[in-house]
Amino acid sequence: MKRVLTALLLIPVVTGVVFYAPLWAMLGVMALAVLLCLHEFYEIADALRMRPFRLVGYAAGVLLAVSPKLPQPAFFVVLAAALLLLSMQRGRALETSLPGVASTLFGVIYIAGPFALAREIHAASAHWLFLVLILNWVGDGAAYYAGRAFGRHKLAPRVSPNKTWEGAIASAVAALSVGAAYLQYFQPAALPLFEVVLLTAAINVSGQFGDLAESALKRGAQVKDSGGILPGHGGMLDRLDGVLFSFVAAYICLTWML
Repeated sequence: MKRVLTALLLIPVVTGVVFYAPLWAMLGVMALAVLLCLHEFYEIADALRMRPFRLVGYAAGVLLAVSPKLPQPAFFVVLAAALLLLSMQRGRALETSLPGVASTLFGVIYIAGPFALAREIHAASAHWLFLVLILNWVGDGAAYYAGRAFGRHKLAPRVSPNKTWEGAIASAVAALSVGAAYLQYFQPAALPLFEVVLLTAAINVSGQFGDLAESALKRGAQVKDSGGILPGHGGMLDRLDGVLFSFVAAYICLTWML
């Protein structure tokens, strides 16, 4: 019940932000989501004794997410070098320098990078961004309830014992159905049926991989949830793990299709 109530509260808010909020407000919401996800990711990294540079990661993550242009690869090279130098000057144990730099930089790329792509998707059309979100909501719900009702065959028992092939298939079917219906009425650009199917499938499948990827991180750190900010869902990263991968897949597909 908590899971459903949380979703019922969040969905109208997110929908309003995507379609009706001014740009500065949407960027503010994105920045807040990045900070919350980074905080939870760095908690996982700390559980693995990596000691990330939190303040630098927060600043770099927000800058990457809300910057009007996508950064050049040199941004990450310079950031990594600066972090390595900083770690050597702060008196921390030298053996923690490389894990600290790696976890800080990976967190920025893993979380803020997809949000930067989401900003580009929104600039093309709010409907494209909302498509990514709604397919993840529908897919997650279908996987959860179908898996509980009919799940028999484990999808990835080593990473996430509760996920099943039945749930994954239900997620894909539901996402394809809703995606096709949504684009039938709100398609910002005319896409042939093949590309509609490809786009919705890529968003759903990448979202399921994103979910498994975060599960692997949590299992490695021996934590159940990334946080507890969202009743019934866990942390913000637990709620957005699939969306992060879906943003990347959608950006790649739309760049090729449009």
